[in-house]
Amino acid sequence: MTTTSLITLTPNATRGQHRARLGTVDRPRRSLLLTVLTGIVLVYSLVPLVWLFINSSKTQGDLLSTFGLWFGGDFALFDNISRTLTYDDGIFLRWFANTLLYVGAGAGGATLLSILGGYALAKFAFPGKKVVFAVIIGAVAVPGTALAVPTFLMFSEMGITNTPWSVIIPSLISPFGLYLMWTFASEAIPTDLMEAARIDGAGELRTFWQVCMPLLAPGTITVLLFTMVATWNNYFLPLIMLRDADWYPLIIGLNQWNSQAATAGGEAIFNLVITGSLLTIVPLIVAFLFMQRYWQSGLAAGSVKE
Repeated sequence: MTTTSLITLTPNATRGQHRARLGTVDRPRRSLLLTVLTGIVLVYSLVPLVWLFINSSKTQGDLLSTFGLWFGGDFALFDNISRTLTYDDGIFLRWFANTLLYVGAGAGGATLLSILGGYALAKFAFPGKKVVFAVIIGAVAVPGTALAVPTFLMFSEMGITNTPWSVIIPSLISPFGLYLMWTFASEAIPTDLMEAARIDGAGELRTFWQVCMPLLAPGTITVLLFTMVATWNNYFLPLIMLRDADWYPLIIGLNQWNSQAATAGGEAIFNLVITGSLLTIVPLIVAFLFMQRYWQSGLAAGSVKE
């Protein structure tokens, strides 16, 4: 190697060493404005949860006489939980079981259909594919509440209102989940990998389940979280579909308790409304924390290319 080439290559090859010696190693840039904005968003997100936890630990008397963001004289969280679970013959547990049913059947089914549909749309060519794409984009733009009344009228003619099916069937359709899986499958699954599996003798079903499904894990978890939260917090659809309180989900049942607490003489259960709200969000928090590792590991696995 000539002296000229050594002189040319040395600055680039040893730039990191020079910066390390001079104390100028590249570090992530920090922005005070972004830090402040992030802190504001964090406080905005956590304060309602803190308020909910603190007030769930108060007795009915302390709830009315103490500051909302400070504990009362007695820590009554466990007593409030016990009363919430046993009030009105344990109707809260029935509402909780109904919510699990709607989420398991509705959100689980919506996720499965989104995976199958998104995979097929991403990896197979067929006539009318652009029309299907336009329909899905249009469906994403339509809010679910706009379809609730027409759905109620249709289900009323079919005689399935005031049944779990009236909540589960509409929950199976997730245009956003289908679009998300479509776009994710287009980038996450190499076509050459599918061709290699077919050459090795794998059928379409085996190629999908054993080769493609592991690559779709991050997208699957994302769609599952979105559909699960949407079904868990679904308010308007169960409100117009269900008349029997035994089929209410948690969000409708707690709203009924809240309406009862707002009447004269009903304020004695206001602490149960708050405690029930706390119990309602705990499963969602646990689900996010449990699925987060699968989500992050899947994203990290797809971020390195050889």
